[in-house]
Amino acid sequence: MSHTATPSGPLSGIRILEVSHMLAGPYCGMLLADLGAEVLKIEAPRKGDIGRQIGPHFIGPHNAYFASLNRNKRSISLDLTSEAGQQRLGELAANSHALLTNVRPAAVRKLGLTYEALRKYNDKIVCLALTGFGLEGPFAEKPAYDYVIQALAGVMAMTGDPNGPPVKTGYSVVDNSAGIMGALGLTAKLVEGKGGQVDVSLYDTMLSQLNYLAGGYLNAGQKAQRYPGGGHPYIVPAQIFPTQDGHLALFITHDGFWADFCREIGCEAWITDTRYATMAARTANREAVIADVQAVLATGSTDSWVERLAPLGVVVAGVQSLEDALESELTRSRQMVVSVPTPHGEIRMVGNPIKLQGQPTHYGPPPLLDEDAGKFEELDGQSHVSHNASGG
Repeated sequence: MSHTATPSGPLSGIRILEVSHMLAGPYCGMLLADLGAEVLKIEAPRKGDIGRQIGPHFIGPHNAYFASLNRNKRSISLDLTSEAGQQRLGELAANSHALLTNVRPAAVRKLGLTYEALRKYNDKIVCLALTGFGLEGPFAEKPAYDYVIQALAGVMAMTGDPNGPPVKTGYSVVDNSAGIMGALGLTAKLVEGKGGQVDVSLYDTMLSQLNYLAGGYLNAGQKAQRYPGGGHPYIVPAQIFPTQDGHLALFITHDGFWADFCREIGCEAWITDTRYATMAARTANREAVIADVQAVLATGSTDSWVERLAPLGVVVAGVQSLEDALESELTRSRQMVVSVPTPHGEIRMVGNPIKLQGQPTHYGPPPLLDEDAGKFEELDGQSHVSHNASGG
């Protein structure tokens, strides 16, 4: 499907070159494209992004993995290891606001994807490098994927049952988070209106998201640990509880909600019990609190507890599967499942979570490999690019 329509949104008029594959880089680029940027994906000849090969769910030539990370983009093939490819990259950089990549630091430099390499074509270009451990340093060239970063940053060690092995999260939290951080850093540099290098590492991203847990250790020596039911380290009760027919996520944030909860479940004595009356007391007596609450919640169904507790303002929800969530009324009301038309049929995917007043998100199809070959005159058009992104 042609991508000749002018992008709309707050980033309309911004052109971004994307040299990336798999998840973190493509997700970063897609978020920017959803907000109106013109994202031109530069792919290796013949094979393209590795994500194009990941099955098993295909809709014509498109696969669900690639489509879910690359909508609203354009695609050309360039051999960036060749002289001709480098020349073409320079021509495109001259008429672009930014470039993003998630290849290893050595490849970033070898392929000329740094600000230092591209500033001769455009000194206002912003160059984002999403890497495992940063562009510089003793770990820079080590391979890194989501699993590895979760292991190194301490995430796996604090996830799972206290008596079980370390566990990774159920989805690629590191790659997705790094993509968001990359989009934020790139956009901030564009707003500044000055060219330069943006360095975002997966490792730094994950450590930064351990904020209050890291703060507890750095300032008080408190080590992160696992609690049954994924319990919160400082708030009790705040975890998953089994019910008659499933599981309930319960999060009681202060003593007022604790009192409301106790009255509703018929345990008013807990309100004044010195072991349970305050958050500090409940945290100190975690095991007793959890055992008593668990015994009560096990007597009812998940839905019945939600119906009873939610009207009180208690933060509570049944644990759903992904399938349940995608089919839920909440998801429909937020328009978070969208259908993207292609000549081969519609591709369904989750939408952009950023809702901008008066600017609905446009959802265009993912590009076929090298779909925009032969459109270089259009891509070179000066009218598409203003090199003053800050408007100053």
